[in-house]
Amino acid sequence: MITNSSLDDFYQRNSAPLPDGINKQIGHFNVFEAETLFDKTTGTRVMPYSRRAYYKISWIRGKSNAEYADKVIAIEKNALLFATPKIPYNWLPADSDQTGMFCIFTADFLSPGKAGVPLDELPIFLPGQVPVFQLSDAEVEEVKYIFIKMLKELDSGYRYKYDLLRTLVLELVHYGQKLQPMSVLSAPQNASERISSLFIELLDRQFPLASPHQKLALRTAKDYANRLAVHVNHLNKVLKEVTGNTTTEIISKRLIQEAKILLKQTHWSVSEIAYTLGYDDLAHFSKYFKKQTSLTPVEFRA
Repeated sequence: MITNSSLDDFYQRNSAPLPDGINKQIGHFNVFEAETLFDKTTGTRVMPYSRRAYYKISWIRGKSNAEYADKVIAIEKNALLFATPKIPYNWLPADSDQTGMFCIFTADFLSPGKAGVPLDELPIFLPGQVPVFQLSDAEVEEVKYIFIKMLKELDSGYRYKYDLLRTLVLELVHYGQKLQPMSVLSAPQNASERISSLFIELLDRQFPLASPHQKLALRTAKDYANRLAVHVNHLNKVLKEVTGNTTTEIISKRLIQEAKILLKQTHWSVSEIAYTLGYDDLAHFSKYFKKQTSLTPVEFRA
């Protein structure tokens, strides 16, 4: 779920002003020159997955690494990186010599009614992909031209500039989909810790549940493995080694924890709570809750 607070957090962290004219009807879009947001005094700026509830396309110029669950992509010179809220990653610069440009946008900015395409169905945003692409010098000039045009149009008074900006975003998407993904390095020794950490982040992002009509997006071990682009057996093995619990055990414990919170802190019916936690059968939820707590949901709420 995309919230205004996630975007507010982005602008606050980067001391960047919110652009005029952005509203719920058109969705959110902005474009930046990366060096204006990079802290060259420390050279340690990273882009953590935490709270990232928007899409991002980055032209990265400089030596850095893009870390996905069990994959590391080494960027030596120029790359085009596509980020989605559904696939966690970390970007780690190797030094302070980082330039380039990037744009951020919400799903509603490119909703099917506006762009004619379901964003998460595009190949470049599907789980399991490694959406980092090396750019040749010629390709850099083409990508740079698109970003500069974005900057120019965003500052213009053209009445239909957001329609044009959507077209430019889609041009970058299709440009990337025609490129070859960069090679993946051998997984480093801390891959297990990273997979475990990213799994916990994904799990945490499922909560809180704000409405009894909101159903849990990720419910099973396979759901999380798909989102992290790892095999479910590998995810289970890693979590067992790092935490001592299987994927299903960790998910189940968190579901019971959330069930207790909802039973005590909301007026939702037990059926509504069961539904929002992914239980289609009330009897199954009640039986499982009692097995874990020795009380039925109704008894726990009393």
